Amino acid sequence: MHGYRAHDLLWVDAVPDAPSWAGTQWLRQAPLVVRRAAAAPGRIAAGMRGALRSERQACEIMAGSVRRCMTPEMLSAMPVDGAGIAALAALQTVAPLLDATGWAWGPTGGVGFALASGLPVLRPDSDLDLVLRIGLPPDAAQRDALRAIAASVTGCRLDLQIDTGHGGFSYAEWAAARGRILLKTDRGPLLTASPWEPA
Repeated sequence: MHGYRAHDLLWVDAVPDAPSWAGTQWLRQAPLVVRRAAAAPGRIAAGMRGALRSERQACEIMAGSVRRCMTPEMLSAMPVDGAGIAALAALQTVAPLLDATGWAWGPTGGVGFALASGLPVLRPDSDLDLVLRIGLPPDAAQRDALRAIAASVTGCRLDLQIDTGHGGFSYAEWAAARGRILLKTDRGPLLTASPWEPA
């Protein structure tokens, strides 16, 4: 096992079969994101992203080619300037609430990518993607805290993913209490009523 988790950002020595939209400068500055997918031994399932939504490509990289890693938790400690970007302003608002839970958390998606790389991928209508590491089912007070966190985000769409250690799922889907939810795992998606239990 390589030890990296979904949403970790990796800078590597070389990207195999890089697409035409990824120029040399972009490849130097842009990290890859670890995906939830099976990979061959010694390799990591990753994804590339460019400046546009249409610029995405899945790939596998050698674990030994990783030069640097930033986790969402590391990004949660970075200073944020929310001027002009609603998702960054929302991150500034929600960060103290997330810190108060005691759970590990961090920004992912475009916000995490932008904070880590400094590349201009955010737009005024960008979502705020977050991952929250919750290893046990939350109690009533913790559920109230999660509702308050979700309600505090205004001005942009919030995509809050809960990572149980066995996979990740959408907080909004879980909060809707429809029974089974979609748990994304390294072996593929799974419909389950018990996302905190191993598949």
